[in-house]
Amino acid sequence: MKRLASFFGCLILFASPAMATSDFGRQWKAEYLTDDTDEDFAKLAKKANCYVCHVKGEEKKEVRNEYGIALSKYLKAKELTKDYIKENADEAKKKFQEGFNKAGEAQSKDKKKFADKIKANELPATDAYPEE
Repeated sequence: MKRLASFFGCLILFASPAMATSDFGRQWKAEYLTDDTDEDFAKLAKKANCYVCHVKGEEKKEVRNEYGIALSKYLKAKELTKDYIKENADEAKKKFQEGFNKAGEAQSKDKKKFADKIKANELPATDAYPEE
């Protein structure tokens, strides 16, 4: 039983898709949650966490909200792997910024640009993590 638990523990450690996802979230927070960010928006975004791009209650690898779909057009997890980000930090940061900027120009279902919503201290997707 201990061997089986150890085996699954090792699998989790080497699972790169989950690692890539956390890197995407980390980059998003670095871009949008700075010292100048509105405190209430920062709290909301941190609470939403993965659900800035994903849909709560759905499989993260399969389901993205409207903002996550827009980002996925410009940021590819297969290209921006943990190793790539680590070995090419400046280039990766530039790719993330370009992807965020391009996705930011897309419109939400409410006809506002995602970037404008973020600047207005709103989560970008209309179907983002619901406030409780």
